[in-house]
Amino acid sequence: MELSKRLHAVAGLVTEGASVADIGTDHGYIPIYLIENGVAGKVIAMDINEGPLERAREHIEEHGLAQQIETRLSDGLEALKTGEADTVITAGMGGGLVIHILEARPEITKDVKYFILQPQSEIAKVRRFLNENGFISIAEDMVEEDGKYYPMMKMAHGTEERYSEIELLYGRRLLRERHSVLHRYLLRELKLKEEISEKLKLQKGDRIRIRLAELERDQVLLRKALACFDV
Repeated sequence: MELSKRLHAVAGLVTEGASVADIGTDHGYIPIYLIENGVAGKVIAMDINEGPLERAREHIEEHGLAQQIETRLSDGLEALKTGEADTVITAGMGGGLVIHILEARPEITKDVKYFILQPQSEIAKVRRFLNENGFISIAEDMVEEDGKYYPMMKMAHGTEERYSEIELLYGRRLLRERHSVLHRYLLRELKLKEEISEKLKLQKGDRIRIRLAELERDQVLLRKALACFDV
């Protein structure tokens, strides 16, 4: 199974020998990859919609892995039982939904060892929730694919110091490890916001002033994050 760069990076955060629940499995690509490459010993592929789950079943059967990958119709962790998985993956869904999944079944969540999360939106909100609700960062990664940037993280239960604003926005480990993809992202965003600001300065009005103030604040945070790469 050949994965996209994004999904390959997500799969790369799974600990060898893990038992995995892939939430929102869609086509079942990650479960197939994990089994075929001997990363996971057991995978449960779960999705809230029957259509994607049926596609996952078809792909799993095509690869001859129906005995090693179980499929379940499930709203988040609803169909997962205690002790069935030590690792949960949520990739490619909105940040609000990721938080909802982690909150909805606390008796299951507390039993899981690792959480591999790749929110498609509101990542600062997700990081804040994790930081304030007993999760610690084990690893982070970020990839660029087709002009888009995808941060992801591996979390476990525990407590760590409160995140700063730039850590919420860009990732504590990504900043500390001076991740090259994050560096490219920060440079791109800074250039983009500078260009927008220069164009807006030629215009007048209250809304323009408010937008310019927002852009200036964004640029301050981006420069602060970029300073981590100068050490």
